[in-house]
Amino acid sequence: MEPASDAEDIRRVLCGDTAHYEVLVRRYQETLYRHAFGMVGDADAAADLVQDSLVKAYSRLATCDPDRFAAWLFRILRNRCKDYLKSRRRRDLPLLDEGTHAAPAADDPARTLERAELGTVVSQALARIPASQREAFLLKHVEGRSYEEMAELLDAGISALKMRVMRAREALQELLKDRI
Repeated sequence: MEPASDAEDIRRVLCGDTAHYEVLVRRYQETLYRHAFGMVGDADAAADLVQDSLVKAYSRLATCDPDRFAAWLFRILRNRCKDYLKSRRRRDLPLLDEGTHAAPAADDPARTLERAELGTVVSQALARIPASQREAFLLKHVEGRSYEEMAELLDAGISALKMRVMRAREALQELLKDRI
């Protein structure tokens, strides 16, 4: 038996089976977290932003087009991330925590250190590019989204997204040219 669609899950929740919202949470929580973490660079803040977004989505579920739930939920999270970044006036956010850089134990310690340093340099460079470019770059190159998926999630044109990704690459190349 194949899982219910978002639309069916939403219908169940709106008909009173509120416990069924957990199915939607499990379906999207990890992807939302990865995106939030990539945008704000803080694991606790990312978890809080995802939680807030899921609560807001639940409280406004009746206003959602069930066939576009994923994009609607993503936009809620995206706006929460933007608000967080504005309120904190953060510009130099690390996008990866220290544990993310760790190599397997069997690796050479010098190689492990080199990877950690490289990860830090790349994270710092990502934090210095504009949020819209960073977001597009992360969706394309970290999450592996197609431009069509990105257009739906970000409510932007494909050509604009291609331009953001290209500008992000160029900015990263410029920022990293003397460091890597």
